[in-house]
Amino acid sequence: MIQKLTPMQYKVTQENGTEPPFQNEFWNHKEEGLYVDIVSGEPLFSSLEKYDSGCGWPSFTKSLHNERIQEKRDLSHGMIRTEVRSTEGDSHLGHVFNDGPRDQGGLRYCINSAALRFIPKAELEKEGYGEYKKLFE
Repeated sequence: MIQKLTPMQYKVTQENGTEPPFQNEFWNHKEEGLYVDIVSGEPLFSSLEKYDSGCGWPSFTKSLHNERIQEKRDLSHGMIRTEVRSTEGDSHLGHVFNDGPRDQGGLRYCINSAALRFIPKAELEKEGYGEYKKLFE
């Protein structure tokens, strides 16, 4: 599927890039549904864990499945951060920080919209993600 990625999707997922804050598809997206890896389609995050962190990128308090997220130490840009990648697609997704809502575990998954495809709640069955419908009942 890599050949079908937009230039920004490729830059983010394959070259560890970052899209501009507040100028991306999902930073202020509020519809119920799933966010899946744009490359592999593996389900990564639910809209139920999405919140407005004010950073300009989609933020989530947790992933759907811990085994679908790999964490790697990232020393780029003169910072020490924890990169998050999808397990199956090996897509660069963004970073996880310890400054999220304390009452929800304290994590903030700061994810690039370009690494994600959104599946609306009403289309979960049609898109092959029917098992996740129960999350929204």
